[in-house]
Order: sequence, then structure tokens, then C-alpha cells
Amino acid sequence: MPPARLALVTGATGYIGSRLVPTLLDAGWRVRVLTRSADRLSERAWSSSDQVEIVEGDATDEAALARALADVDVAYYLLHSMDGKGDFVERDRRLARSFGLAAREQDVQRIVYLSGLHPVDNKLSAHLASRVEVGDILMDSGVPTAVLQAAVIIGSGSASFEMLRHLTRRLPAMIAPKWLDNRIQPIAVRDVLCLLVAAADLPSHLNRTFDIGGPDVLTYRQLITRFARVDGLRRRLVVTFPVLTPKLASLWVGLVTPVSTGIAQPLVGSLIHEVVCQENDIAEYAEGCARDFLTVDEALRAALAGPRRGDGRPLPEPGEADPAQLTTADPEWAG
Repeated sequence: MPPARLALVTGATGYIGSRLVPTLLDAGWRVRVLTRSADRLSERAWSSSDQVEIVEGDATDEAALARALADVDVAYYLLHSMDGKGDFVERDRRLARSFGLAAREQDVQRIVYLSGLHPVDNKLSAHLASRVEVGDILMDSGVPTAVLQAAVIIGSGSASFEMLRHLTRRLPAMIAPKWLDNRIQPIAVRDVLCLLVAAADLPSHLNRTFDIGGPDVLTYRQLITRFARVDGLRRRLVVTFPVLTPKLASLWVGLVTPVSTGIAQPLVGSLIHEVVCQENDIAEYAEGCARDFLTVDEALRAALAGPRRGDGRPLPEPGEADPAQLTTADPEWAG
């Protein structure tokens, strides 16, 4: 019997990557993880599995990339700089180019990258534009690449969700940026993971982006209302203020929530756009996922159902950064 196929997961200490590894294992894959520090994975239950190989090294190192990508069938690129430093665009550009070149040299069959949903005819925020550029670089690498583009991801511990949770719980009334009336198409983390696994089996000729989103389109203001209702809170009063800039809004989010300003700024920068799927082509190739997407209310209930502290905050999973202390070291999209 041939061995199970091998997937490389980068960003395995991040929000998505740490959840993707056990999801791949459940789907019958062997998994290799590239990490700068194996110690950071020691408390993960999956780190001791005989189906998981940990390669210690930096993704900027060519030798480490070659070791990590050797004999890999699919490589998950879940790396993104959300650290508030001014050179992140060039760093992300270099990293994506190096990764794509190494993947081609090692004859990887597919790259899968989780990016951000965005409008096609607007000037994008710097972070969102960089993520789009990274997807383009990977698609130009010569390795068939699937770029899954998601907006707000609903799941306990997600930076997007923790921002929503704390804004709604702490502020029964708020003066907020006008982008709260922009339309968004959230998606449950469970469904993102299902699509990431399904993307590994896309036909080899496909080298493109896919918009991914749940079944509900609503404004961020309506999402706050939905959260309050599902969480058993009184209806929240939201008054928008048109001159609250993204920079000021991110400072406001940093003060009101445990999400650091360094993470809040790129999150807010993406929310200034309407982020709604322009196509649903992924459903043709991932029918098993797409026919059963969670609604917003179902995703919120699932996110709120985990183990809690006495004050209602979520307990971190073993080895996971405490969502009450989110920092740029563990971004949602590094995952």
C-alpha cells in the first residue's frame, strides 16, 4: 500500500495553520511542518503523531525551504507579515518568490495560499494589496496555485472574531467608523479548513484565485447585532462617524479590545472595502464543503461554544497563544 500523500504546512503556529494540521491528518494526509522553533509546537497534540514531521528552519533560508519541500505533494503557504514594520511589502514579496522557486525546483504539485477577499476596482490598503501581490507571485511560480480569498473568518481565537467579540461586549453604544456599513461575507473557520484541504485535489491545470465566503452577506453593523443576539446581549447602538480614519479606527480598536494595534490596522484596512464574493467557482470542485457552509448565526454559536474562563473569555487551546493577548507574533493569516 503506497504511503499517504505529504502536505507541507507553513505558519503552523498561526491561527489557521495550527488548525489545518489536524484537519489534514483526519483527511488521511501525512504532514510536514516548517517552523523556526519546534518547542513552540511541543504542546500541540498532533506534534507527537507519527504522521507529522517537524522541520526546524526559517522560511527565508533556501536550504530550509529545500528540506521542507522535498517530496511534498501540496504546500500550504500561510505566511504573512502583520507586524507594523514599514518594509513588510518587500519582505513578503521576497519570501513568496523564494517559496515559489523552491517549490518548483522540488517538483511540488500544488501550492495553496489563503489570502484576503477584496474588490477588483478599488485602491487597496497596503496590507491587502501585499496579500494580493503574494498570490500573483505564487501563481506565476510555475507551480499550479490555488489562492483562496476570504473576508472575516469567524472562529474563537481568530483576530477578526476577537475584535468583534470585544467591541460588542464592551460597548453597548459606540461611535464607530463609517465602514461598519460596508457589506462583508463572513465564513466559519470550519469551512475555511474544509476548503483548504479540498484545494489540494483541484485539477492540475487550475492556477487561479477563488473567492470563498459563507451563505450570508451583511454589514459589519449587522454582524455586531447578530453577535449580540446570539450572545444573549441587549441590542447594541452603533452611530457611524465619517471622519474616523482607518489609522484612528485601528487605535480605537487597540484600546477597546485585546487585539493589538499592529494587527488591528491591517484588519481595519481590509474592512474599509466591501468584501463580497464575486464568484463561487470553488463549489464546483469542493461540493462536499460548499453545500454545508455554516450560516453566520451557526458560525457565531460554534465560536462561542468552546471552553470559557469565569469572565466568559475563551480558553486557549493547548500550545495556542491566548486570544486575550493577541499580538503580531501569531497573526490570523500567518494564518
